[in-house]
Amino acid sequence: MAVSDLTFEVREGEIVSIIGPNGAGKTTLFNLITGIYRPTSGRVTFAGAEITGCRRFQAARLGIGRTFQATTIFKEATLLDNLIVAQSLHTRTGLLGAIARTRGARLEEGRVRQKALEAISFVGLAGEEAKRAGSLTEEAQKRLSIAMVLATNPSLVLLDEPTGGVNLEEVGGLMELIRGMRQRGITVCLIEHKMRMVMAISDRIIVLNYGRNIAEGTPAEVAADKEVIRAYLGSRRAS
Repeated sequence: MAVSDLTFEVREGEIVSIIGPNGAGKTTLFNLITGIYRPTSGRVTFAGAEITGCRRFQAARLGIGRTFQATTIFKEATLLDNLIVAQSLHTRTGLLGAIARTRGARLEEGRVRQKALEAISFVGLAGEEAKRAGSLTEEAQKRLSIAMVLATNPSLVLLDEPTGGVNLEEVGGLMELIRGMRQRGITVCLIEHKMRMVMAISDRIIVLNYGRNIAEGTPAEVAADKEVIRAYLGSRRAS
């Protein structure tokens, strides 16, 4: 079983990190929350309502945003077009309205564009709106994928290895971006392997091993947990 007997919560306004060895069930957990997989047992609740087995678009409409390990962007499109597409679940203009260019369609188009520009600016890519997304560095593509999530007005963002493929000099900027999200009232739950980042940024850490929660607490509490050290931190304490 990928995930078994796992119970945890993410509280509003927190930054919570989920760590564990490769194959511990971390990404599967995100897939269960966002409706990519349906759990064989158990419940998922969000903001007091049960969302077990909801569809991916339903999770997004409820306010759950999510990035993936492999950066998911439209590489041949511009940054601005990527952000406009990301908001499509939240637009109301139908096909006929868009074709006829009704007043409502024009107003909504303006709002979508403004929201896209705000998200691009927030992640530090202002002035790059017309650039082709595939021409960005890996770190900038990570920022773009986060901007695409933020443009949907999420209250909870799930980040799957946001610093994967990013060099150490660039990690600090992504940490500040995540802190900035929290300052805007967004709750963040992230999967991450860079332990210095995890220890520096997290309010709480949840440790998975073989799909089970083996520890949970503050960075100091988790770093001192003997089972965590054996399962995960032992060979990587200095990484």
